[in-house]
Amino acid sequence: MNHARAIMVLGTSSHVGKSLLTTALCRIFAQRGHTVAPFKSQNMSLNSAATIEGLEIGRAQALQAEAAGIAPSVHMNPILIKPSGDCSSQVMVRGKIWGQISAADYHQRRVEELMPVVRESYQTLESNYQVIVLEGAGSPAEINLKQHDIVNMRMAAMADAQCLLVGDIDRGGVFASLLGTVELLDPEERERIRGFCINKFRGDLSLLEPGLRMMEERLGKPCLGVVPYLPALALEEEDSVGLPAVARAGWPARENASGRPLRIAVVALPSFSNFTDFDSLRAEPSIDLLFCRSTEVLANADVVILPGSKQTMSDLEWIRAQGFDRAVHLHAKAGLVIGICGGMQMLGQELADPAGIEQQGHMPGLGLLPISTTMQADKVTRLCSGTIQGDCLFGQPLREDHVAGYEIHIGKTMYLDHAQPFAILASGEWDGCVSANRRVLGTYLHGIFDHDCFRHQFLTTARSFYKLGSPSALNPWSVQREESLDRLARQVSESLDMARIFAWVGLTYE
Repeated sequence: MNHARAIMVLGTSSHVGKSLLTTALCRIFAQRGHTVAPFKSQNMSLNSAATIEGLEIGRAQALQAEAAGIAPSVHMNPILIKPSGDCSSQVMVRGKIWGQISAADYHQRRVEELMPVVRESYQTLESNYQVIVLEGAGSPAEINLKQHDIVNMRMAAMADAQCLLVGDIDRGGVFASLLGTVELLDPEERERIRGFCINKFRGDLSLLEPGLRMMEERLGKPCLGVVPYLPALALEEEDSVGLPAVARAGWPARENASGRPLRIAVVALPSFSNFTDFDSLRAEPSIDLLFCRSTEVLANADVVILPGSKQTMSDLEWIRAQGFDRAVHLHAKAGLVIGICGGMQMLGQELADPAGIEQQGHMPGLGLLPISTTMQADKVTRLCSGTIQGDCLFGQPLREDHVAGYEIHIGKTMYLDHAQPFAILASGEWDGCVSANRRVLGTYLHGIFDHDCFRHQFLTTARSFYKLGSPSALNPWSVQREESLDRLARQVSESLDMARIFAWVGLTYE
């Protein structure tokens, strides 16, 4: 068996940059001709992706696989936890629903049941790649959870991984967090930490140097470098900590200037899922996109989007409690409304959950589309492509009618009388729905805006609907992503002691 050499990226806390540093390392190893795969045994995120086989993994691991130049696999993220509330989560094991359990039950009893699955998935990757770059979760010093650890130091020992500890200086307190993390580890765990690095640095590096030397003395471990803060990376964040701030105010009254940006308001639901659906839209220079939890933001918006939701019925109750139901109805009289996945389900006539998958019972939808949805135990997870029905969008003609994305949802949607689909999939099935006046549309396709052709046509037709001028520029998102991966890898290569990191796994950095 070809045993892989393993490196593990650990962090002093969540959101210190573990995911993107893992992405960078995957890219760097791949660029130098080594077969490399990412691995994160357990991920907690509402931001997920579909594999070619129609299975669900964390979006961060899909991005890391992309950086490595390989197809994503469920073995890269065998356990995905999708929070349903403060104390309960849906647990996905190898891409399929395993159960809905409490946090206490999972950590105290169920983790041990899943350890063989984690081991088998890791060994599957290990037998097929030269290098595995593992990512930890949160901090390895979470001593309250350490007894049943499945993702940090226990995983490092299983993989015999050399570990890099990452601290985020942008948040402050980086030296204390590095020292505290190492101090709370057991002696044999400390030995696995081969060095540390500082991430997201801004400023004069010479002012940081004395602290780095002191940390090396206190920790007895080398500093492998300092990675600067990298703005405007067109790469998705792992979780909603990376979501831009929710807007507290909207736009002024609509201007008549034809060159103004198209204004898009995305309702930031409490159980907002797959928020990276909108990264490519935010990168367009002719779009001004705001995430909102206030109906005031909708007043002068051009397009209102209801996004995906992990708890569709609960989020629909929140929509009504906040007055978004009335605001969306008012907007739909003259404006454009889009629902994606759970957002589309909300736009229908009714949501039913007879089996209590999310919330047992029935409730009326927003009534803007002639569809109804029944929650079912089986989750649909698949990559999809198709053609837009009717050769138009918002009543405006299209040059290209191709769409693509991925479905991740619970619920079967039924079409009522006179319903028209948004698209016809390659399988022959209908996707989504459009209203009779073409102003309201829904789709199950996550990632639909990531494809340059559709996004550019969406932007052009929406602007045309509002009699705005053609976009002054169109952003090449697909190219930008590749450039961002290369930029990230290049900066990490220049910032860290890559010769030492490669030596950890018996390779030469050239």
